[in-house]
Amino acid sequence: MSASILVIEDDPSIVLGLRINLQRAGYKVRTATGGRRGMVELLTDKPDLLILDLMLPGMNGLEILRELRKTDKTLPVLILTAMGSDTDKVRGLDFGANDYVTKPFSIAELLARVRASLRTATLQQNGKPHDILRAGAIELDRERHSVSLDGVELDLTAREYRFLLFFMERPERVFTREQILSSVWGFDYGGTDRTVDNFVSILRRKLKEDAEHPRHLMTVWGIGYRFVP
Repeated sequence: MSASILVIEDDPSIVLGLRINLQRAGYKVRTATGGRRGMVELLTDKPDLLILDLMLPGMNGLEILRELRKTDKTLPVLILTAMGSDTDKVRGLDFGANDYVTKPFSIAELLARVRASLRTATLQQNGKPHDILRAGAIELDRERHSVSLDGVELDLTAREYRFLLFFMERPERVFTREQILSSVWGFDYGGTDRTVDNFVSILRRKLKEDAEHPRHLMTVWGIGYRFVP
């Protein structure tokens, strides 16, 4: 059975391109060009995936995300953000988006992210616990707020836990130090790049990672960090 996708985007050319290419890929597609209309569509007939622009007339994408996550924690949401809008990306993820694509985007990249989001949602629906994240020997339990390595629970501070959770929920994504600070510490925190570097070093030690050749917390030189599961 074909997955259904709701696209909420106010640019007619993007809507048309997404509709054509998603339908060509075998998906059932509905569209809305305004935030309020999109919210009605979302509540009337729940899709399998939501593609959501953040800059919308009437009701913006963050408002839609906030309302959606009050009643639905599992619907996969892929947000569309403008190039250079790092703050929008971080806020979208904080509000409950699962992934993002930056405009202008390639159709190949968007389709890949659509497939990945739907695949993850299917695994969860088929019994993969929503509250457990695993990467190699690392197991993070979101219900218990605990992390174990090879079955042994680690002694992490609340901040270290949130730091690791941020990355494990967003595998393979590259984040700048500023994005990490904003998401883990908050927008009004006065930390520096060195704050993030220190936390990475601490977590690598606790996860028994080789600082020179880490397995999970990878340095992306000149940009920031990414988590490889």
